[in-house]
Amino acid sequence: MTTCPTPESSWWLPVAAVSDVNGGGPLAVTRCDQPLVLWHDGAELRAFTDRCPHRGARLSMGRVHGGQLECPYHGWRFGGDGRCRHVPALPDFTPPAGHAAHAWQVREAHGLCWVAPAGASAEPPHAPPLLADLPARRLLCGPYDVATSAPRVVENFLDTAHFGLVHEGWLGARDHLRVPDYQVVPDAHGRPGVPDYRAWQPRASAVAGAGAWVAYRYQVLSPYSALLTKKAEGDAPQEAYALWACPTEPDRCRVWFTIFTSDDTLPDDALVAFQDTIFSQDRPVLESQHPRLLPVSGGELHCAADRLSVAYRRWLQAQGITFGVC
Repeated sequence: MTTCPTPESSWWLPVAAVSDVNGGGPLAVTRCDQPLVLWHDGAELRAFTDRCPHRGARLSMGRVHGGQLECPYHGWRFGGDGRCRHVPALPDFTPPAGHAAHAWQVREAHGLCWVAPAGASAEPPHAPPLLADLPARRLLCGPYDVATSAPRVVENFLDTAHFGLVHEGWLGARDHLRVPDYQVVPDAHGRPGVPDYRAWQPRASAVAGAGAWVAYRYQVLSPYSALLTKKAEGDAPQEAYALWACPTEPDRCRVWFTIFTSDDTLPDDALVAFQDTIFSQDRPVLESQHPRLLPVSGGELHCAADRLSVAYRRWLQAQGITFGVC
């Protein structure tokens, strides 16, 4: 089984936490309406289209046996390259090369399993993003399954004008709703970002004990991911938040956040609880937006405070992205 090439096909996307496959799998996941199965052959992580080429059964319902993925229906076994290695009904039969499951590229990065079609580039910017000069302590939060499109979630992550309303008392305050002038600057790959943004926040992070002015830096990493680095005034720890969204359907997605922090005092569960709280404030608003697909061709109004959002929409158009937008 093959899939039709689309602009989204050239980008690597996260589909599961590495810890979810540590037991070897198989694990059913979805990428852009495409059912996949993740499993481990004992040496490497593998990803196949979740369909046995024999009679179409879900391979994720099978088991890993002797380093091979076994179909639950007739027991056909497939090696890590997708080739069928054994047909129980014909034990003396040597399956030809065409008897194969559809294999995908897969790699681990940032605590997540990333997949891409066999022909997709493994080089930047389409490969899993390389993140440098960030705090060493890293914590994965999620997944969060959200009833809206992945681009809606990314745009919300890039938006600062909602802080004092949606995150009042946390990331913003009603007496600090004004969005300062800022500049959108593309990086070497043309991805939009904001290198310098200053925001007042009552509680900028799980570590913060009081309000402070915080220096922000935003960077779009891919059509469905972005990075925020932030540093409060004084001796506050350096922090960064990476958003990873996987479109499961055009109007639904699965989301993770990676927290990077130089703080070594708070336990992991306190940091996760902070991120859970912030996203629980975003979720009802995100799921109320209509349409769920992000309008990149018009239909919504903009103002000067939306410079980064507008730049992100235009960049999606320039990339030819169609999944999750309208």
